[in-house]
Amino acid sequence: MELILEIDVNVLSALDVEGEKQKVVMVGFDASARGKYFSGKVVGSGVDTQKYPKDESGNVLKGSLSARYMLEGEDFEGKRCRIFIENNVSEKGGFPSITTDSAALRFLESSRLSSSVEPKENGVLVKIFKD
Repeated sequence: MELILEIDVNVLSALDVEGEKQKVVMVGFDASARGKYFSGKVVGSGVDTQKYPKDESGNVLKGSLSARYMLEGEDFEGKRCRIFIENNVSEKGGFPSITTDSAALRFLESSRLSSSVEPKENGVLVKIFKD
């Protein structure tokens, strides 16, 4: 596996709602990214949506998350570009997908990707790997 991107995420806000069948938390964030192929920052803010189902007794169970955000910066050829990342994480791991307007980074759209998430003060460090 090749590390292609490290994303330093800083939490801005969190909102939640708890219903009868699930709890949902939406976490707003900003971030900076760096790696062998791209460096840049989140455009606007990103959102990490966490869903936690409940069992019949109303106990909150392990959930899943889906983080979506757009980065703006430079590809490894020095050209300005944007990357959209959707990272879906469950018990089976993280599986991001990438869309980009960079011709040099187009290979990432069809690459098999995985991710890891490490906690840090006020956020997380996301690492995206190409398999």
